Order: sequence, then C-alpha cells, then structure tokens
Amino acid sequence: MTLRAPPPLERPLDILAGANGGIELRESDRLLATARAAGIDVPDVPRVSCEAAEEAVGRTPYDEQTHNLPACFVCGPARGHGDGLRIFAGPLQAGAVPGKPVVFAASWVPHGSLSSEDGYVAPEFVWAALDCPTGYCGVGARHLGLNGDETALLGRMAARVDRRPRPGDRCVVVAWPTGREGRKLFAESALLNAEQEVLATARATWLLVDRQVQLGASA
Repeated sequence: MTLRAPPPLERPLDILAGANGGIELRESDRLLATARAAGIDVPDVPRVSCEAAEEAVGRTPYDEQTHNLPACFVCGPARGHGDGLRIFAGPLQAGAVPGKPVVFAASWVPHGSLSSEDGYVAPEFVWAALDCPTGYCGVGARHLGLNGDETALLGRMAARVDRRPRPGDRCVVVAWPTGREGRKLFAESALLNAEQEVLATARATWLLVDRQVQLGASA
C-alpha cells in the first residue's frame, strides 16, 4: 500500500482496478492510494517476551501531552479501552537484541470489538497493529541521526499475515529501524504470540514532514 494523499473522512471513495493488476483508491479524479500484491520476507525477527514488552511500554516516549496525534486509532493515549488499539511501543534496553541497536516493543491484548466473523482479529487490525510501532522506532533511531522530536507520516507499507490472534490473546508487537535515505525512514515490524511465534510481519517507509503537513494544514 502506498499513500499518495491524505484520505478524507466521511466521503464516498472509489476503489478501482489500476495498472499491472494493482488497485487504486480515488476521490473522483484525485488519487489517494495504490496497492498491489507483493512478496515480503522479514528475516531475523527479534523474539520478545510479553514481560519484556510490558517493561518497554513503560519507556514509551509519548503520553497525552507529548503525542503529536493523541487520538490515533493505533497508538493514541487519549483512546479508551475498546476504542482503538492502545499500542504504546517503547524501546527495549540497549543491547537487548544483538545486531539491532534500536528495537521497540509493546504488549497487546486485542479487544473483543476487533473480532471478525471467524472469531479471529480482523486482518485490517493486524495491519494497524504493525503500523505505528515502525514509526516510533524510526523516529527513535538515534544512530540514524534522529533526535526523537521529528514528525513523520507513513508513506508505504507491505504486510504478510500468516496467522491472526483471537481477541483476548496475549501478543507482542516488535519493531526496528532498518535504514534512512534523506527524509525516508525504513523500518520493519512483527506480531508475536505469547510463545514468541511470528504471526505477521511488515515493512514500512515513513516520511519526515513538517508538523503542519501532519495536521493536514498544508500539502
């Protein structure tokens, strides 16, 4: 999925067949997003226990006063239980994962409202859970020249969902930066179950932007 423009709310949008077997999301003639099938392989996923992830949540860098978007559906601290995912990723202790200087993690127990008809967490919410932690770890990558005060927006994301948890399952979301090219930040993430088995993985590209762009005040 590649975001081309901020999707508007409460307006009818069109989903159309695109070039080369892809899909386009449009508002009239305005292209908002594109999607295509893609292979994704995320090697060397850090295995993080629920207990270690819960400790990392205590080190999350943002609260309701410092979070740029406190009502974010995935990571917004202003969201109540059952209203959003409430995934608050924080850094693991330095050196916790050899070869990865920065790893963020969060414990997560999916709420019953996230269930699909088959009794498992709906795929869109698995994608959502894999999203924001990649932004947290990207901006938190001091070794890539970030200071943690930057503003970033998701530009592109690919995900592979092998298994989905059930509401009430103890899960861990783990994310780590993989590089930077100018304004582009690259990161990967994974969803683990309580036994530290990998359920889903994702690869994301974030763009460093002005704060007003994040708020939708300017293009």
